[in-house]
Amino acid sequence: MNVIISNSSEQPIYIQIKEQIKEQILRGDLKKKSALPSIRKLAKDLQISVITTKRAYDELELEGFIETFPGKGSYVAAQNHEFLKEKQLKMIEEKLIDVINDSKAFNISLDEIKQILSVLYEE
Repeated sequence: MNVIISNSSEQPIYIQIKEQIKEQILRGDLKKKSALPSIRKLAKDLQISVITTKRAYDELELEGFIETFPGKGSYVAAQNHEFLKEKQLKMIEEKLIDVINDSKAFNISLDEIKQILSVLYEE
């Protein structure tokens, strides 16, 4: 598992951790039932507060991405295939909204965006 904290980000650190772990789960980099580092180990590795890592893990658990077993640790939760696909589509939609907003700001047409997307998708 790879988590990188940015001090220049406007996002709170716990959200940065949560979003990076969630993205790794959605991409399949972290497989179901995989053990996550303990809250203390992750805090030590990232040189941050244990409270911050606990908050990230708590939110991931609330969203159904991980399961925590007292005394045993936290693991990637088994995901319903349909639920996982929905989350993946939602993640792509969020990124496309940024592209659409930038395209409008730069006065780039929908046809030009489709062409760019087609070329990039085929690569």
